[in-house]
Amino acid sequence: MAGRVVHFEIPAANVKRAREFYTKAFGWQINDHPGMNYAMVGTTESDDRGMPKHPGAINGGMLKRKKPVSAPVITIDVEDIDASLEEIKELGGTVAAKKQMVGEMGFSAYFKDTEGNVVGLWQSAQ
Repeated sequence: MAGRVVHFEIPAANVKRAREFYTKAFGWQINDHPGMNYAMVGTTESDDRGMPKHPGAINGGMLKRKKPVSAPVITIDVEDIDASLEEIKELGGTVAAKKQMVGEMGFSAYFKDTEGNVVGLWQSAQ
């Protein structure tokens, strides 16, 4: 179902310190994603595809703070990132980072809404 919030990202000036904080504060499992400067954040039990087993729960990521991700970001699932970015522009938003491939999993992009918030988009490869 498109339009669901499916991921979050937490940027950090010091990723090691942030990892330690969130692991100790909430028991999150944070693991480096091979080949990327990115860590996967597990907040809840996941299935073999990495999808949360509990309704309403989401997992996320952690990365070094840099534009466009300079504050926490939510990511919304869409069927077609290109079409979504076009509609976002028509509605007054702007593209913050163009569509990019994320391994074999899918595609991501970032936009700024009409209020200046950076929000992520996700399109599964399937």
